[in-house]
Amino acid sequence: MPKETMTPKERWLAVLNRQKPDRLPMDYWATDEVNDKLRKYLGCSTQREMYERLHIDRPVSVGPRYIGPQVPDDADIYGCRYRNVSYSTGTYRECIYHPLAQYETVDEIEANYAWPDIDWYDYSDIPNQLKGKEMYPAQAGGSEPFLTYKDLRGQEQAFMDLILHPDIVHYCLDKLFDFCYENTCRIYEQIPGKVTYSYIAEDMGSEKDLMYSPAQIREFLIPRMKRMIDLAHQAGVYAFHHSDGSIRKILPDMIKAGIDILNPIQWKCAGMDREGLKRDFGDKLIFHGGVDNQYTLAFGTVEEVKQEVVDNIRILGDGGGYILAPCHNIQAVSPVENIIAMYETGYEYGWVY
Repeated sequence: MPKETMTPKERWLAVLNRQKPDRLPMDYWATDEVNDKLRKYLGCSTQREMYERLHIDRPVSVGPRYIGPQVPDDADIYGCRYRNVSYSTGTYRECIYHPLAQYETVDEIEANYAWPDIDWYDYSDIPNQLKGKEMYPAQAGGSEPFLTYKDLRGQEQAFMDLILHPDIVHYCLDKLFDFCYENTCRIYEQIPGKVTYSYIAEDMGSEKDLMYSPAQIREFLIPRMKRMIDLAHQAGVYAFHHSDGSIRKILPDMIKAGIDILNPIQWKCAGMDREGLKRDFGDKLIFHGGVDNQYTLAFGTVEEVKQEVVDNIRILGDGGGYILAPCHNIQAVSPVENIIAMYETGYEYGWVY
């Protein structure tokens, strides 16, 4: 086996800069239940030890410390309330109270609702969070406001608002994006030149098509996302765009807005075949993800996992521009043997990347 000559950060940057890394970079996304199960199986005491065992180039995430008014354990700073919903192998936190659901005008919201204050966060410790971790890529800042908007209004109402109450959508998204923008600015100021990428996301796709019309995406989301992307680029930071599902129709618009990295490459969704994405967008995007966790990691055989990793490297990694990762959080139903096979195969075949 060849010898590694790069740190995880250098490996990521080589791919992001269209240069040849020593080997294929590999990332990791999973639920807490998977983390616990995999650490125990491998006999690792920490996440970082587990990453090193599997040759995972997992970035370090940094952010501010909350110092604002006390928030109940079942709530967030926006007043949304949550409960843990159990499924067969774990739990997910689901929103059960939507503080803006009752309002029908912007005036009502302005009269009755107080938005969070950016000064509820202390940014002074962020440099310390990177000390001793300089060899890893750093993820910080970014935005995903429509996800918050759906919790504020309720998911069904949020989608209806795009047609029935566009003024409320614009008003709330401006508030939410402004908060994300200022938060990201303050992070960049604390660690100038040290952030590798910012997570600029919105889930826009379903299994078969977009969840919104292209016109709605262009009106409500892309201009605000472009502002975040421009901020990242001005600071020398890459724009990491996450959007689940079938989003091929809107990719030219997102590329024009300036995204650098596309995640998670759910290639089994309509229009998201790997060959087509690589052919049409491979010179414009770095692909991140691609290992299916709806069937392959969860229910496939070890051999199927290995073959999919090899195929991803061959297709998405042709000529560079690929970071191997699951195409969303690995779920607890996935056998540890499949997870390990993904990374061992990526490590074995990644040297010819």
